[in-house]
Amino acid sequence: MPRPRSSLISLTDTPYYHCVSRCVRRAFLCGHDRHSGQSYEHRRQWIEDRLYNLANVFAIHLCAYAVMSNHTHVVLKADKSLAESWSAKEVLKRWHRLYQGTLLTRMYCDPAQSATLSAAQRYTVEQSVEVYRKRLYDISWYMRALNEYIARQANKEDRCTGRFWEGRFKSQAILDEAALAACLAYVDLNPIRACMATTPETSAHTSIKKRIKCAKVGKQPDRLYPFAGNPSEHQPDGLPFQFEEYLQLVDSVGRVKPPNKRGVVAKDMAPLLERTGLNTVCWDAFICNIETRFASRVSLALCQKREKHSTRCGTP
Repeated sequence: MPRPRSSLISLTDTPYYHCVSRCVRRAFLCGHDRHSGQSYEHRRQWIEDRLYNLANVFAIHLCAYAVMSNHTHVVLKADKSLAESWSAKEVLKRWHRLYQGTLLTRMYCDPAQSATLSAAQRYTVEQSVEVYRKRLYDISWYMRALNEYIARQANKEDRCTGRFWEGRFKSQAILDEAALAACLAYVDLNPIRACMATTPETSAHTSIKKRIKCAKVGKQPDRLYPFAGNPSEHQPDGLPFQFEEYLQLVDSVGRVKPPNKRGVVAKDMAPLLERTGLNTVCWDAFICNIETRFASRVSLALCQKREKHSTRCGTP
């Protein structure tokens, strides 16, 4: 039986989540449909643009993404403390970028009408603000704002109605630093595994291509959650890895061909593997099977437990 979303997403356990949305139709979300001859390549840009727009609205950081032919991957970090730091007007300004809000919230944001609100009306606005504030760091609301928008666009283009997505998105809680690195690499390597690209820097509509492009000029993408190295009180907020080490990880694992995938890039070691004390075999199993080996929670401990069990049972 499927578990309720409230039990799958808990910010007290982790702020990081890997989310996957799959298209329900035979017609592609993106790419080229062999049955109809129709090309949907332009829809990749729809999704990428929407992800970047949502980065300017939600208190949810976009860590990684890959837009595939019939599904999308995102790795997200919910930032509750950021949302709680926003003023009431900042919350309403962000919410109104996506939704109309109420008559009172719109009046509150208008300097000419705000002064005319009664105490009772202001109280009602304050109640609405707190509801919107919670939604702005809610993973489910983020995915809803992404998927509903794309579904409406696609239905309009296809001149049809009905469900576009297979169902509610699949989510996996990322419980530790090793799992975070594995999920990021898994998402960034998706186009290569599917033979849609030969190298990370040529995989269109992915976070890894965007990061590499910006790195060439010494920058990090504005609307992607930055790499900050090993976080400390003197360093900015961001992913707890050096970008150079992460690229070595992606390169080394991308050169290992998983048994159930077609695409592969050559084998190498990476500083991240040495720092964590893991060998290449463990990382291969960890990263290449994120979706198949884990249900709703991803962690290094779970991976090691499965490895020990497989060894005892003599299974590959």
